[in-house]
Amino acid sequence: MHAYTASRISLSSHSAQPSLPDAFDPAPLQPVSFFPAGAEIYAQGEKAGAFYQVEFGAVRIYRLLADGRRQISAFHLAGETFGFEADTTHHFFAEAINATAVRVLRLTAGADISRQLLPLALKGLTRAQEHLLVLGRQNAIERVAAFLVDMAERQGGLRQVELPMSRMDIGDYLGLTIETVSRVFTRLKDKGVIRLLSLRSIEILKNDALHCMSE
Repeated sequence: MHAYTASRISLSSHSAQPSLPDAFDPAPLQPVSFFPAGAEIYAQGEKAGAFYQVEFGAVRIYRLLADGRRQISAFHLAGETFGFEADTTHHFFAEAINATAVRVLRLTAGADISRQLLPLALKGLTRAQEHLLVLGRQNAIERVAAFLVDMAERQGGLRQVELPMSRMDIGDYLGLTIETVSRVFTRLKDKGVIRLLSLRSIEILKNDALHCMSE
């Protein structure tokens, strides 16, 4: 596909296989592929036709705008699927954020599983609508708070939240500059809402306050 293929490693298909979404039960399992940080999984304009499940690591989905800026539309974490398209062409780039393992799920030729895929399409639509609602908020604190609440919920609601993406990634996802994102993180820390454990990890100290800021 692209230059990343030289550094892509296929893991044995005999390794332990995690449970897959019911929608993909009819599909033959493929080997897990490893992508180093920054490697392209697929590109905008490439032929679609497969789905992807993150085994570990994280993936960003983005599009390059006409002026060269990058707009990230989604992040996908371990256990989540991506790559669902309404037609036969990918409309976005998919890229590994950090060391990431992805399983490619190809459907059996001629198989009609539209009923099973409907929940996946609706879930993707719901996430896209929620993202638009976040972008529609004028307050940067509300956007960052909503992002942290979403990340916490997707990681089981734990107090400690891992953020595999960079501050620049978060900015490109929320429509903010990296400076603004950094200032908001510092402000939330100063207010005692979160604790910055590291550049990629936070602890939520005041969950109710964070939820109030996100609404």
